[in-house]
Amino acid sequence: THTHTHTHSRCLKENVFAGDPLIKATFIFPNGDRYEGECSRSASGALMRNGVGKHTSANGIIYTGEWLEDRMHGQGTLRYPSGALYEGQFKDNTYHGTGTYTFPNGSSYKGQFHMNRLEGDGAFTNTQGLVWMGEFHGKAALGLKLQHDISVKPAL
Repeated sequence: THTHTHTHSRCLKENVFAGDPLIKATFIFPNGDRYEGECSRSASGALMRNGVGKHTSANGIIYTGEWLEDRMHGQGTLRYPSGALYEGQFKDNTYHGTGTYTFPNGSSYKGQFHMNRLEGDGAFTNTQGLVWMGEFHGKAALGLKLQHDISVKPAL
C-alpha cells in the first residue's frame, strides 16, 4: 500500500502503471476537503477516487462509501452537519436507487430515489412515528396510505 498527501484535486503518483490494483491514498484538496481511501490510475495518468473511501468536505459533509471514476457511485453514506443523513445507493454523485434519507428533525423517507429525487415506492415516517406509504414523485406524493399497526389493541 502507498500513502501520499497531495494538494491537487487528483492524486498523482510515480511508479504506478495501468492495470495496477487499487492504491490506498490520502489527499487534501485546495479547498480543505480531505479524501482517504482507494485510488486507481485514469487513462490520462492521474489517480482518481475508485473503490472504497471517505471524503470529508471542509464544511463538514462526510461521504463514506464506494467511488467510481472520482464520483460517488455504489453503496454509501452521506452525513450533513445539519444532522441529515442519506444511506443507500449512489450513481454519478446523486442519490439513485434504494436508500433512506433522514431529515434533521428525525423524520425519514425510505424507498426509491432517481437523480436525488424521491421517485417510486417509498415510506415516509414523520416525527411522531407514523408511517405513510405509497408512490412518491419528487415533492408530490398523492394517495399515500397511513400504515396501521395491527398489533395495537383498542382500549376497552
